Amino acid sequence: MTLCSYAQRDKSADSEQLGKALEYFSGGKYHEALILFTQIDKRYNLNPRFKAYIGVCYYYEWDYENACKYLDTALPDIENYAPHERSVYYYCNAESHFLLEKYKEAIPLYEKLLNVCFNNEKGDALYRLGFCYMFNEDWTNARDYFSSAVAFYESFSEITPTLSARIKQAKNMIKGCERRMNE
Repeated sequence: MTLCSYAQRDKSADSEQLGKALEYFSGGKYHEALILFTQIDKRYNLNPRFKAYIGVCYYYEWDYENACKYLDTALPDIENYAPHERSVYYYCNAESHFLLEKYKEAIPLYEKLLNVCFNNEKGDALYRLGFCYMFNEDWTNARDYFSSAVAFYESFSEITPTLSARIKQAKNMIKGCERRMNE
């Protein structure tokens, strides 16, 4: 067998491995997908979409540092992708920064998310933005985002007991922000 034949066989195996990684990713098996994607990325330096997939996998593995690392790198290169695809990446990246308590970094990501997500998803992004501003003691913006979250929840979401509790909490946060603004 020639060197060229070995290289062809390796590429074929890698293509198969990439296909399997995509199947795992599509099926929500993020741990399995992550293992395969990172192996392939080491050999080929994958394109921004696959880097974003890796970031999403890390997010679902609760490895927020690596999720941020991959998504922060990939996001500037995916501006031409479908809006809802980008919304997944913005959401995972914003949430990762939020959960790492990097609220200033999360704010522009949630704002970009608002431009590409569905109306029934906006309430959650607005709610998180309220917390980002609250944790930065920007009471006016926090109040405004909590108010917008309530409006979107009430207009575009099915009110479940969990969502009803969140709306009540957001209304309490609005009152708290207003108290802080009047101090």
